[in-house]
Formats: sequence, structure tokens, C-alpha cells
Amino acid sequence: MRGRACDGAGHHRALKLPRPPFLPASAAILVLHGGRADSLAPPSPLNLPGLRMRFVARALNRDPLLADVLIASVRYRVRGWNGHRADPVQDTRHVLEELRSTAGPLPVVLVGHSMGARAALRAADDPQVRGVVALAPWCPPGEPVAHLADRTIMALHDEADRITSATDTWTYLARAHAAGARVRGVRMPHGHHAMIRDARLWHRLTTACAATVLGRAPPPGRGRM
Repeated sequence: MRGRACDGAGHHRALKLPRPPFLPASAAILVLHGGRADSLAPPSPLNLPGLRMRFVARALNRDPLLADVLIASVRYRVRGWNGHRADPVQDTRHVLEELRSTAGPLPVVLVGHSMGARAALRAADDPQVRGVVALAPWCPPGEPVAHLADRTIMALHDEADRITSATDTWTYLARAHAAGARVRGVRMPHGHHAMIRDARLWHRLTTACAATVLGRAPPPGRGRM
């Protein structure tokens, strides 16, 4: 499955399911790429943040623990978060609605990087969402956490990241835990923000975290859960 396609009438579809035959799914994972704080421009045809997360989606597709899980990559209408508009959150909610109408009430894991992680955490109040795997997330002070009660939130962050703050991530997890979420933070040894160095480790832990959220594996790494 891939994100935002266009039908013959020119209307955008947020979710494109694979053509049959395919095995019935028991769960779904939505992959959300990063972006910018402010931009109303559409993602470029190359869309490097989306390209980076294709490798994450590929790793999820290859994991035998997730063999019966639908994997969808979300692509946004515009590149930016854009203040109170929170555009990627609206796109994510639309995808969740379309997934529900197309595939039924499946349990969902949201896997997001940077801005995509922030959007995933905001959209985790959807009743189908079991939890979030946040990769180098953008968690500015004051982000809401009350809606995360009974959700599983797992975050991977390299403390050498200079784009988003690992300290903010750990603070966010502490607040989410106080709000009733099950949380785990994993300090990554390398990768900075783009997750290029030690990419295989990032991919392996991401798939392990997704399997944990779905109750198929024990939590990886050190942290609170």
C-alpha cells in the first residue's frame, strides 16, 4: 500500500490498498514521513523524507511477525505542520477513516519520523490506534498527552540529533506515562536525525517496537514500559 493517489475524477485518495489476492489482515501499520514546520507547498516528486521512510516500510513488510499486517505509507497534501492547522494530523485522521471503511476496524500502529511522529502522537486518540512508534520525534514542550492513556508509545532517538531534541522526547514520554500511557524510550547510539548510520539497527528496532505494540514481541532496548 502506498499513500495519496488520485482517481480518475481528480479526487485524492489517502490510502491505496493492494490489489487482490492478498491475505486478510489482522492489523495495520501506517508509516508517516517527516516534513517542515511551515510549508503549504505539496511534497516534491522526489520527497526525500518519504523516500527515507520507504526503507522503514520495506523492513516492516519483511518482518515475519508482521506477515499478516497491512503496511501503508501516508503522503501529505502539503509539506508543513503549519501551526494550528496541523495539516499532517488531518491527513492521518483521513487515512484512518478510509482504512476503517475499506479494511474494517483493524488495530493500528502509527510509525512516524520527526514531524510524522508528532502527527502520529496527535492522532493516537483514534479508537483503532493501539500505539505509536516515534522515530526521532518532534515533541515540542506543551504537546498534549491526556489522550494517550492506555496507548503504547515507543520512541527511538539519538541524543546527538540536532534537528529534534531527544531531551524533549524523554520529557514527553514521562508526561505520557503520567497520563496513563505505556512508554519506552530507546537511546540510539548513532543515526542523528536522518537515521542513516546504523540504518539496519533503526529498522530492526522499529519493526520490533511495532510488533510489541501489537502484542507479538517483548519490548526491545532499555526504558520504561
